Amino acid sequence: MDIGEILDAIGGRLAPGPVPDDGPWILLALAVAALAVVVPPLWRLLRPGVTIVHELGHAAVGILMGRRFTGFVVSADMSGHAVTVGPRRGIGRILSTWAGYPAPAVLGALLVQIALHGWARTALFAALVVLVVSLVFTRSGHTVLAVLASAAGIGALWWWGSPALTALLTLAAGVFLLLGAWRHLGSVLRRGGRQDDPGQLAQLTPVPAALWNLSFTLVIALGSWWAGATLVDLLR
Repeated sequence: MDIGEILDAIGGRLAPGPVPDDGPWILLALAVAALAVVVPPLWRLLRPGVTIVHELGHAAVGILMGRRFTGFVVSADMSGHAVTVGPRRGIGRILSTWAGYPAPAVLGALLVQIALHGWARTALFAALVVLVVSLVFTRSGHTVLAVLASAAGIGALWWWGSPALTALLTLAAGVFLLLGAWRHLGSVLRRGGRQDDPGQLAQLTPVPAALWNLSFTLVIALGSWWAGATLVDLLR
């Protein structure tokens, strides 16, 4: 395959594709996403994807607020942390700290919309680019492995997956991130530690951790409603 053929192949994989419209296959994709969250071995295997999105959510908002992103870690217990450098207090620190828990839900809802409007392969390419760039900011061997595994899976699907399969799996990934966001939120509600994001936000502001948790809940609920309403309309 020469360079022209490679560029043509890449261009073809960035173009809009088919929209999932087969009810049984869509329901199967939703069931797979749900099982990945509720079956412990599957959750342990796939949870790093939710953690990576969580940490990159901190990073993205921090960068948008003028902070400098220096690195992130996904630990062996699937927790993680991202570091942005800037003022120790202020709106930039607050928003970058807040962004982690909503990030998987926001991305998940967007992936559902993208998959149901024919842009799955374009979105996968964008995700692949972000993951490859993020390798520069990994700060542990486990983090490198988690990011590489995620990038390899996305890259293989983008390059070799059929348009229909890519759309269905992108839909499943979006639902998985939404459900994973709920599960992550449940974990932080049970723990409630001072070092968790809502605990840090309570230290940075006069707002108690319970209200920060409520804000996470509202964003995740809105993302779930948006994705759910679109899916219900499609399956009618």
